[in-house]
Amino acid sequence: MSIHKNCYFLLILVLNIYALVSGDGVNVTASDSADTLTQSSPYSPAASVVLVNSPVFRKPDVDSIFSLNLLSSFPEDEEISVYCSDLLHIFGQRYVTYVNCSVNSARPVKVCQNCYSSYGSLTEIYLKISSDQVVPGNESCRDSILRNDRLMLVYLLYNNLEDIWGKSDCANCVTKGFHSLKNDTLYFMSSVNQTLTCFEKYKEGNYTELCKSCKNTYRGLNELYSRMETNTTLCIDIEDVMNVTRKLWSKEYNCSLPREETVPVIAVSSFMLFLPIIFYLSSFLHSEQKKRKLIHPKRARSYNTLMNIQDKLS
Repeated sequence: MSIHKNCYFLLILVLNIYALVSGDGVNVTASDSADTLTQSSPYSPAASVVLVNSPVFRKPDVDSIFSLNLLSSFPEDEEISVYCSDLLHIFGQRYVTYVNCSVNSARPVKVCQNCYSSYGSLTEIYLKISSDQVVPGNESCRDSILRNDRLMLVYLLYNNLEDIWGKSDCANCVTKGFHSLKNDTLYFMSSVNQTLTCFEKYKEGNYTELCKSCKNTYRGLNELYSRMETNTTLCIDIEDVMNVTRKLWSKEYNCSLPREETVPVIAVSSFMLFLPIIFYLSSFLHSEQKKRKLIHPKRARSYNTLMNIQDKLS
């Protein structure tokens, strides 16, 4: 018995010394330990010693590794069909395309001009996902993609971009169906290009010539913008480019546009100023005329009465 006990004790001592030498002499990383764990049998004594003495791995980490393996092998086919998965993949691609276009068109603002096509494609695929149409397999992609969790991530992502599109008023500049820009928008952009071309032509040297030569072009652009503002056909692209043009005209080139409506404003103001005087004067004359009309009948009746008295006396 003593011989067996001594052999068992020596075996344990050798294993402990081997573990200590391995821990002190080699810098064991997490990946090396994981490789050792996967290559060796989980029931071998050496693996047990490494797990106990390693500063990286502990007993709970073994359970977490097996948990991750279970999650990675979760049956995804039971959550979403292949058809809906393809729609979701297309939605992700078009979402990224539209976001990249919006970022690149942020300054100067050309979101409506440059990104209406990508936004239309994104809207098209989202309508397919959110429709009530039953796909092959008697499944609704709206339920499996949009309503299957509390966050509803796809809905939030699209709703944010839709909100940006609405605040930009791009619908005022883009035709229905996102096929092209409206004619009013194209005409305004053409007028802007003419004005900026005039600025470029005369900006060298004295700005007096620029203000004189580009006055009519700039005035026509302002009048066009005012009409579009009245008709509510403006979008963020038009507003931004008009602001830039006005800053160039007034601040950069120090030009001013004389207002032709000054004379009508002065005439109307003068009329409003003299209106109380005219009112009181007309009231006074009207009251005097009524007094005369009231006095005349009294005199007439007194004269008739006097004549009757004389007739009776005679």
